[in-house]
Parts: sequence; C-alpha cells; structure tokens
Amino acid sequence: MYKSQKIAVVVPAYNEEELIGEALSSIPEYVDKVYAVDDCSLDRTYEIMQKIAEENPKVVCIKHKENGGVGAAIVAGYKKALQDRMDIAVVMAGDNQMDPAYLPDLLDPIVEGRADYTKGNRLFSPEYRKAMSRWRLFGNTLLTLLTKIASGYWHVSDPQNGYTAISRQTLERIDPDTIYTYYGYPNDMLVKLNVYGFRVIDVPHPARYGKEKSKIKYSRYIFKVSWLLLKDFFWRLKMKYLVLGMSPISRNGRNR
Repeated sequence: MYKSQKIAVVVPAYNEEELIGEALSSIPEYVDKVYAVDDCSLDRTYEIMQKIAEENPKVVCIKHKENGGVGAAIVAGYKKALQDRMDIAVVMAGDNQMDPAYLPDLLDPIVEGRADYTKGNRLFSPEYRKAMSRWRLFGNTLLTLLTKIASGYWHVSDPQNGYTAISRQTLERIDPDTIYTYYGYPNDMLVKLNVYGFRVIDVPHPARYGKEKSKIKYSRYIFKVSWLLLKDFFWRLKMKYLVLGMSPISRNGRNR
C-alpha cells in the first residue's frame, strides 16, 4: 500500500516484447496490483507478461482476442481495479516511457484529497520537453489548445500524456465503457472529468524516450483526435449546462 491506499497500475501493451519486461519490473513494490493488458499483440508480449506473473503474484495478465486500441486496454485494467476495490488506478505504458520515480507525485494529490485525477505534463519547461521531436511537440501543442477548449480545463497541458492516476470514486462516476478506445482517450477523459466537476492536477516530469517506436501515424492521429474534440466540446456543453445543470446533484460542482 501507499500511505494506506491500495494502488493499482494498468499497463496497456501492443507488440512490446522488447520493453514490456523492463516496464513491469520497474513498478515500485508499494503497488498492490499490476494489470498487464495485452491488446492482441502479434509478438511475444503476452508470453513475457505471463512469465513475470509467475514470479510476481501482483501481476495479473489480461489478453484481448482482438485489438481494441490503447483506450480499450486501459478500460480493461480499470474494470479490474474497480472489481478489486483499488483506491487509485495508475496508467503506465508498456513501452517503459513512464518513469516510476514520478509516481508518488501523481499519487500524493489524490491521497491528500487535493485532486481526483492527476496527469503528467512534459511541456512544463524547455528542459522537460527537449527529448520531444519537433513534429511531436507541434502536434501536442495543437491538441493542447483544442483540448483546453473542448474540456474547459484551461490549466491543463500535454493532454496526450498517458501517465495518469485516478481515484476509485472518480472512476466509478465515469463509466469506463464510454471512454474513447483510440489514442485520443486521455483527451476524451478530460472532457468527461470536467462534465462531472472533478479536480485535475498536472504533474510536471521530463519526456523519456528510449528504444520504443511510436505506433501513432500523426497525420491521421491529429485529424481523428481533433474531430473527437469537436464532438466532445458540444457534448460537454449539452451535458454540463442542459442536462446536469438542471439537477440538484450538480450544484456543489462535483457529482459523487
């Protein structure tokens, strides 16, 4: 446990045979459960997961019969975290991009009652984002602006950052089955969080890239996520000001 809280880490992976072992082995001892979700990989990813699970009972392997997207893999882990009554569910990618040294920084605001959802921010300073390619930085900056507009969280940057933590109460309120299954899931998640008035905090940390190869086709990715955010913007306005705005439950700003 971490400060009397049961912590789960969801690790989505697709064709990560080179890095999944390193990613799983780096997760701190205080984590109670690790949900390693193989999204129908074509390589040895699941086999490596199973070997690690045999040595570490905290690791629970989940295998998808069909590739559903990174969002779908995360939803599978979230559902297991809810089923096991974990207090906080963290997402750390199977490509070992998320530095576990910063995990307490994501957990503490939730543990201390200052946030319901925390996320990494690699755009906080030039030093933190220097490992980003110019094309990736351009796309991230553009989607940051669009996500601010769509979600209403103007203090949040780097919405593509998948290093996140969420409280059980928040996850119970947001139906996991409604989360977008493609790479735009973090952006979509922020819109849903704002509709229900949850508190979101950015946690600065440096970008970390190594041997992983991005599976994102950026031209298609930016278009799809931009279209998603346009639809999300109007959905947020409808839900927050027409549907929930008429409900006494929403008067305190947070539906719990």
